Amino acid sequence: MNRTTDDDRTLPPALADLARTEIDYADGEGIDFEPYDAFDSAEETTDWLRQWTGNPGLDGDAYRVFGQNGAGGLAAVWYGRPGRPLAEQPVVFMGSEGECGVVAGNLSDFLWMLADGCGPLEAVLYEDREPRPDAALTALAERHATTPRRPARAVIAEARAEFPTFTEDIDALCR
Repeated sequence: MNRTTDDDRTLPPALADLARTEIDYADGEGIDFEPYDAFDSAEETTDWLRQWTGNPGLDGDAYRVFGQNGAGGLAAVWYGRPGRPLAEQPVVFMGSEGECGVVAGNLSDFLWMLADGCGPLEAVLYEDREPRPDAALTALAERHATTPRRPARAVIAEARAEFPTFTEDIDALCR
């Protein structure tokens, strides 16, 4: 796992804005995601990673957890690009039943994915589902995104192509 010494736990403006935006679950047809209004603490993140993997030797330094789905799976910024700013790091999802994956290559792409009606859980489990654009999330992405708008499928495919071993690397940490 990549480590970072930058322990800034302040949400960037895009995630702070996301925390104030209603996400429509639409009786299971929408996005199953609840953004937090703050990153989890370093201690909470380490505890979560150790529980998720069953590996007491890990720490959560490489993750900034910023939301969850209804079953308790967590979305996090992963410091997968050493030396780069938080907004340029990939977004990952680690579900309550062991599912995981890279869902977006950076925060900007994550916003476009949400705008297309796809949350982190959906990106991991249902990447081929039909787009369901969301007006409020599209407006949020238009305010904050620095990358071109692309469909969720393209965002997910690009992220997985850049980080093809993320899931296997996480699996290797599990005990």
